[in-house]
Amino acid sequence: MLSAERKYGTHLELFWIPLGAGTPVVQVSGWIYEFLYATRHRRDRCHLYHVALIATLDGESTVIEVAPVPDDDGCNARGVVGMGAVGSKWLFPIRVFRYEVRRWSNGVIPDLSAAVDSPVRLTDDVELIQDALQWVERVPIPVWGRDELGTGDMWNSNSVVSWTLSRAGLVTSDLGPPPGGRAPGWDAGLEVAQRPLGV
Repeated sequence: MLSAERKYGTHLELFWIPLGAGTPVVQVSGWIYEFLYATRHRRDRCHLYHVALIATLDGESTVIEVAPVPDDDGCNARGVVGMGAVGSKWLFPIRVFRYEVRRWSNGVIPDLSAAVDSPVRLTDDVELIQDALQWVERVPIPVWGRDELGTGDMWNSNSVVSWTLSRAGLVTSDLGPPPGGRAPGWDAGLEVAQRPLGV
């Protein structure tokens, strides 16, 4: 839920949310993934984060995030602008293996209260916020958790946010997860955003 002080005004904010906050299964799988990744790259483990955006224009909020598909009937209600497969394109017909990109007016982020070092105020510029909201409709929808676009990094919710921000001109060199943290997929979105659309 949005706090009262953030319900009003005009701004775009980013939230760093610990992976699996409130979802033990995701938390454990994320821990295993990071353990294996850190071991392979011979470094210490990091805290993993996923990101979400909240755009507020004249007091009206819009959530930009990526989430599993909870049902087949609520796409319009959740502001879904794109849908992709998780793990393999062949699994797309099975709902639990699909993800949705949301641009959700007055939407809800269930784990928002767990966000760390957040919100990060990105801009108060109306035109930049509107650009970001429009770019979400054009974000690539490759398979979640794979590197189909050849970036060297998996595509996931972080990729969608970083791609959207980069296309809107809102990524700065100091924008990154909290100290000791990592956001898998973030770099994939940044790299793909520099390519011509559709490549």
